[in-house]
Amino acid sequence: MKYEPRPIGTTGVTLAQGVLALTELLAGNAHDTWAQQRLAEGWKYGQQRDDAKKEHPCLVPYEELPESEKQYDRNAAIETLKAILALGYRIEPPARKASAPADSLHGIVAAALERLKSPAKLDLATLASIWESVSSLRWAGSSEVYELLGNRILKVGEPLLAYDVLGTGLEHWPGNVRLRQLLALALARSGATHRANGIVLQLYHQGHTDGETLGILARTHKDLWEQARQPAERNKHLQQAHLYYERGFRLAVERGKVDDAIYTGINAATTALLSGQDQLAKSLARKVRELSLEKLQTAKDYWAEATLGEAAIILGDWAEAEDRYARAGELGRGYSGDLSATRRQVHHLLQHLGQDRHRFDHCFAIPVVLVFAGHMIDQPGRPKPRFPPALEERVRREIADRLRRHPAKIGYSGAACGSDILFLEEMQREGAEVQVVLPFPRDEFQKASVDILPGANWGKRFKRVLEQAAGVSVASEHRASGSAVAYEYSNLIQTGLARLRAQMLDSELIPLVVWDGRPGDGAGGTASLVSHWRSHSLEPEVVDTTALLRAMGGVRPAGAARKPVVTPALYLSTTPAAFPQKIMPMLFADVVHYSKLTEEQIPRFIEHFMGGVAKLIPASRSAPLSKNTWGDALYFVFSSVKRAGNLALDLCDWVSSTNWEKKGLPKGLNLRIALHAGPIYHCEDPLLKKRSYTGSHVSRAARIEPIAPPGQVYASQPFAALVAAEGLKEFVCDYVGQVPLAKGYGTFPTYHIRRAQAD
Repeated sequence: MKYEPRPIGTTGVTLAQGVLALTELLAGNAHDTWAQQRLAEGWKYGQQRDDAKKEHPCLVPYEELPESEKQYDRNAAIETLKAILALGYRIEPPARKASAPADSLHGIVAAALERLKSPAKLDLATLASIWESVSSLRWAGSSEVYELLGNRILKVGEPLLAYDVLGTGLEHWPGNVRLRQLLALALARSGATHRANGIVLQLYHQGHTDGETLGILARTHKDLWEQARQPAERNKHLQQAHLYYERGFRLAVERGKVDDAIYTGINAATTALLSGQDQLAKSLARKVRELSLEKLQTAKDYWAEATLGEAAIILGDWAEAEDRYARAGELGRGYSGDLSATRRQVHHLLQHLGQDRHRFDHCFAIPVVLVFAGHMIDQPGRPKPRFPPALEERVRREIADRLRRHPAKIGYSGAACGSDILFLEEMQREGAEVQVVLPFPRDEFQKASVDILPGANWGKRFKRVLEQAAGVSVASEHRASGSAVAYEYSNLIQTGLARLRAQMLDSELIPLVVWDGRPGDGAGGTASLVSHWRSHSLEPEVVDTTALLRAMGGVRPAGAARKPVVTPALYLSTTPAAFPQKIMPMLFADVVHYSKLTEEQIPRFIEHFMGGVAKLIPASRSAPLSKNTWGDALYFVFSSVKRAGNLALDLCDWVSSTNWEKKGLPKGLNLRIALHAGPIYHCEDPLLKKRSYTGSHVSRAARIEPIAPPGQVYASQPFAALVAAEGLKEFVCDYVGQVPLAKGYGTFPTYHIRRAQAD
């Protein structure tokens, strides 16, 4: 809710209350202060203040304010805080009570810090549990818990969750250097290199020249070197990386910062070698080797061992390199993020030297990413058995056998009775990380896909695997009764999330399926997902239930095909009759400051802006299936995420490159664009007599648009997952965190869409 500005010190508002209200406003929590108190007292919105009627014009939901008023409020709050600080006051937000009355803030934070400071390794499920307890607090009282937790999560290889933790910490401590460094590292490891570069470049320009800042800044340039396609651009970024690494090394040595010197020094040696400066590379490698050996005299250290391996490659000692990497791999077991960063560096070096880039891969236990699907347990009386209950133990053993082939692994799966739960149980039995994707909320899902056999214990097992999972996500908050599209949607999101995770770890994605080899009944089933995998060059490992049935003496039904029918379309539906559902990508766009156009500018806007959009659509070769507009708003529905993403970026390019002043329109004319994909109904609108697309996912798409920055494209996580599931390379999805959507719709993972580097 909008905060009512009052002069500090006037009746009813003390200095402390004013500061608290302003800091709450900056954190987006102003509704918890003045406005929330007024609402609790029975006040409501009114055009004029009326104490008798308890009406006030400032009781407007903050998210419903125009962007100009939001910015005005933010600017006023910031300037007031600056004035308070200039007067010599110190602002310290008070400790808040935890949301759970039984747990004090001090107790929760103390327990979290104790676990995070312990040398014991913590897996992602444990770290996610710690984050759940910390995030339940409105104020943790210390930045240290966010720093340690974010760093730990980065080590185990989940940069998106680390980003959420670190971003939350920065909401309370926006100037904290360590949080900003780690946030940049999380972005870099997730692939959002440009945003990471911007954060550390800002730190550098603010005078921070410590090894961590310079090292991460150099790392972003090295990533940009890797991503660039043009030789001149590649060379520029590699030289920048080397200069920052070398400066970091020199300053760290001068300041006696051994860890910083090891980190920046070995990277300076590697970038020197990659840029053709062999003698400089060897000189730096020898210096860093001495520092690393000295460090190992006092304690075992992963980075010191990994650095010695890298130095050995540069110096041509292959036997020592293998020995050091083997030691580092053992020390770093379980720290997938660190291991992946080291292995990526090894690949660059070996490729540059003309060696097999996988020569030392066996030293690093980086997990493969498994995406799983399989048949549910058969219900009584099924005419064509796929997975009868009698086959459960055999299927379990087959799954366990395939999992043993991969010592380290991360699994993405649904949680239906039968194959899914068996997979999750075996993964958790081995201590592996599992991520569960449900098509709709768990209670409804349990009724529909778990508790289907009277007297069975699948329900208890379902709850147990979800409790032990590192993460549980829900694809749709609602589903159409009788529609299989919700399951198809969940399967595609699951595949996309698994592929994104494999990309972040530079690891292998392996589909695993329990399947009878026969075509299924349509969308949402195991056969449908196998078809999708194969059409995108993912050949699954198959636990063949038909073969297992035959071994038990069962007979395979006659005439059943061995391979599924490959459906060419990605978006499928089995919803019958007049209101079918399809998984459709959607675009919502809105013109910034359209309400400020003068009456004379409206016809020019229609002619030049809307007319320009009409000309752009056929020229972009990404035409939507459906177009709608009202005022300045655009609503398009597409047949594929590729078309939706390309047209969104084409719109951005066109708007930014057009001289609107020449057309009699404001210079800063711009668009906010949002993308989402989900199951929606398509039908004939009874009033307009034309095809229409509607449903709850349309509302979700519309709520993303107001939070997109002008001139940028924001997208939901399902959209990003479908992009990954299709293996698209035309554009990139950079994570921007858990973002509150407009009109209190909720907080969801959100991505920034940008063009990929052109070849």
